[in-house]
Amino acid sequence: MNPFPFISSKLSIIVLRISLAIIFLIHAIVRIKTKGSIDDFANSTFNKIWFITPKMIVWGITSFEIIGGILLISGIFVKWISTGFIILLLMGIIIIHAQLGWFVGEFGTGGCEYSFILIMAFIVVAATDMKRVDGQPL
Repeated sequence: MNPFPFISSKLSIIVLRISLAIIFLIHAIVRIKTKGSIDDFANSTFNKIWFITPKMIVWGITSFEIIGGILLISGIFVKWISTGFIILLLMGIIIIHAQLGWFVGEFGTGGCEYSFILIMAFIVVAATDMKRVDGQPL
């Protein structure tokens, strides 16, 4: 039996990768399913910084979260998809979260700490992109 948490290092990375994918899949699905969410996100965020097609940007982000999430779960292009999510999170920090401070809950609202830990998790997943001997993902 492995010591706590009772799974191997390899399996823990796979669990982390799939968990990250699920977070972004749910995020995208709720954005699509919630009436007005796409428009609100586009208008409140991207119109402020003069993007020409804010709704298209939001649909691009949402599409990446869905496609990237599915690819992460499948173990396909893990380093590239992780890099894409890191860039997405960094842009979120720059455009939205930095002005709201560090904390997300208790001591603040909407800050950077959650995005920061997600970036660190994606770095770990990308750094340990494991392949079988035949080149297929584990």
